Amino acid sequence: MEIPRSTIPTPPVEQVLSGLWAIPVPIPNNPLGHTNVYAFETDRGPVLIDSGWDDESSWNSLVAGLVEAGFRAADIYGVLVTHMHPDHHGLSGRVHEASGAWIAMHPKDAAMLPKMSVEKAEKEFVDEVAMMLLDAGASEDEIVIRKRASSKGPRPPMIVPNRELSDGERVDVPGWQVEALWTPGHSPGHTCFKILDHGMLLAGDHVLPSITPHIGMSRADRNGDPLGDFLASLLKVDQPDITMVLPAHEHRFDHLGTRVREIIAHHEAHLAALVMSLATGPKTLWELAKSLEWNRPWDQLDQLMHRAAVNETAAHMRHLTRRGLAARQKGVRPITFEAANTEPDHAHGHDHSDGRDHGHTHDHPH
Repeated sequence: MEIPRSTIPTPPVEQVLSGLWAIPVPIPNNPLGHTNVYAFETDRGPVLIDSGWDDESSWNSLVAGLVEAGFRAADIYGVLVTHMHPDHHGLSGRVHEASGAWIAMHPKDAAMLPKMSVEKAEKEFVDEVAMMLLDAGASEDEIVIRKRASSKGPRPPMIVPNRELSDGERVDVPGWQVEALWTPGHSPGHTCFKILDHGMLLAGDHVLPSITPHIGMSRADRNGDPLGDFLASLLKVDQPDITMVLPAHEHRFDHLGTRVREIIAHHEAHLAALVMSLATGPKTLWELAKSLEWNRPWDQLDQLMHRAAVNETAAHMRHLTRRGLAARQKGVRPITFEAANTEPDHAHGHDHSDGRDHGHTHDHPH
């Protein structure tokens, strides 16, 4: 999880190549700045890759960007959604209302939308986050200090897609050869799109040029290994014929193989640091998260960012248990891990699967 230090300037609408446009859609009050929505020109109307955050100013930017590219929102033929986070799927419902466009998403992400759309009162949301952090090993003082700063209101519900994406599918972009690549990790159903005859990868949040996507545990797969999935998905897209990456944030880049290796090294360094931390004795999940190096000092992160950091640490610990390098102390609260011990230990039980769900954070921190 890397956090941008300042808001990224919103770039202009840009023609990437003949018939393909990049339209920046602002994310209000978010250091990421904007989502890059891509629009294919087809004889059935434009097909979008993602839609942007559900906000009136974001909608106006999307509509204006489409006009600048020579399109109308009412003519949109379809939306291919990389994943269900609200800065990518938030405006899909508005697009559908304006145009009748189909909305396509991987079923693993589509299945999570009803849970994401449950509105919670502010106090209930804050209390839920506080309980999660207490369970990880945070003290009452550490939680109380940050409750007010991290208050957050409910999100509007997002539309349920009416089409499903499958790995390797040639998607419905008339006149273009576009293949869906299932790349789980940042979300269970994250999907990239490869433009086969142009050597381009529409990467969503999977591979970004200078920041890394949040990889956390998901309610949708309590026994999963999202970091293991993510690392495998990085290798999956590292294809020699891909010469340009079009990400959902920041800017496009042409060094995919190098960037894949950098991101893998980043996570391997976190895994190694966690193993070293456990070498001195058992640690709570909170202690392990605090021991890692984040983009800002730990005490400068607000409660929501602490939740994201703890959740990402949980995903790393799940991966370490799968590698046989760590074990969770069974039945112990707060959640505590120790170095894996191959010798029988009768003092307490071990859980090498780490069957704990810490909840996926939908706050999209990087």
